[in-house]
Amino acid sequence: MNYPQTCKYLFDKLPMYQRIGGAAYKTDLTNTIELCRLLGNPHKKFKSVHIAGTNGKGSTSHIIASVLQEAGYKTGLYTSPHYKDFRERIKVNGQMIPKKIVTGFIEKWKHDFEKIGLSFFEMTVGLAFSFFEDEKVDVAVIEVGLGGRLDSTNIITPEVSVITNIGLDHTRFLGNSLPEIAGEKAGIIKPKTPVVIGETQDEVKHVFIEKAAQNQAPISFADQGFTVIASTDLPGKQQTVDVLKGGKGFLDGLVFPLFGSFQLKNLITALKSIETLTRRGFKIPVAAQKRGIENIIQNTGFQGRWQVIGQNPKVIADSGHNLDGIKQVIQNI
Repeated sequence: MNYPQTCKYLFDKLPMYQRIGGAAYKTDLTNTIELCRLLGNPHKKFKSVHIAGTNGKGSTSHIIASVLQEAGYKTGLYTSPHYKDFRERIKVNGQMIPKKIVTGFIEKWKHDFEKIGLSFFEMTVGLAFSFFEDEKVDVAVIEVGLGGRLDSTNIITPEVSVITNIGLDHTRFLGNSLPEIAGEKAGIIKPKTPVVIGETQDEVKHVFIEKAAQNQAPISFADQGFTVIASTDLPGKQQTVDVLKGGKGFLDGLVFPLFGSFQLKNLITALKSIETLTRRGFKIPVAAQKRGIENIIQNTGFQGRWQVIGQNPKVIADSGHNLDGIKQVIQNI
């Protein structure tokens, strides 16, 4: 198969929730475990950061990946969905996975995958983990696809687990209340592995605290340690921000290239995650953090979030798939 044929094959395996409902949602990780066993458990060959949440996890993932690159780490990045090309989902140091790797991987393992009965998401996770192993990445930033506890990515043991925020999303599968949804997202918390929560939300913070306690996992809330003061709150305008850490100056005069007020929350979440990684032995100087944030677009190919793509007339590309996300877009408009 060529690349377009391979993509069609993958998309034909995409479970459509709108079409087949709950049958599209797997109730355990059996398939993913069997898949990774088949591939030689590639997820055990590199360090990782695992990111869940209702909104902001893609942006947070890109910020962390960019900073790790600037600190000299060969960095894998797995995100979803893609905008134009399937390969946007899997990158190493900002470069998309080559087409020949995608086609070769599916061609080699297709019959085995069909015996297991893998979905689009499971095959894509296998491809990403296998590619990161082959590329010998130092660390991979892995974004959860849906939920957390039962997501295909949830077989990794990361250096830090990150949960950005909780809103009503995928209620058919994750629950009808914020605490129920938080419980599913909290499923990525691993024993004795630090967890960073992006936003302190009174309705759900106890869910994370209790889950962390059960796992003896150190927990911290990003917005209780970091504060961002922006020079402007006008979306689409270049903004300079001052980041305070513990009430004291940390990153002064930071040129923050991501537009939209919601990105300031993602910035705080990323910085707390990076701080946690340094405590785990990663060498990430403050200068590398500054460069990583300011160069995120060049380093990772970040796109599609309040991205100004035309001025006359003004054209802005953004995306949202739930109520909270759409509210943010409307607020910034």
